[in-house]
Amino acid sequence: MEEIMESPLPGKIVSVNVAVGDVVEEGMVVCTIEAMKMENPILSLVNGSVKELTVTPGVNVKTGDRIAVIEY
Repeated sequence: MEEIMESPLPGKIVSVNVAVGDVVEEGMVVCTIEAMKMENPILSLVNGSVKELTVTPGVNVKTGDRIAVIEY
């Protein structure tokens, strides 16, 4: 099964903490989005491995943009 992670808010990706193939745990920070001068960690909702990663630092995202796919 797959968990598709989408951006919950518009902003700029300031850091990416995982790479394709990495194992993640529920609650682990996948990336951080800066919005309105605040940094917002985006957390994994499941235990699994990163199958797809569509963002890099410096990229602007809109609400609903795909960030990553976690296979579990």
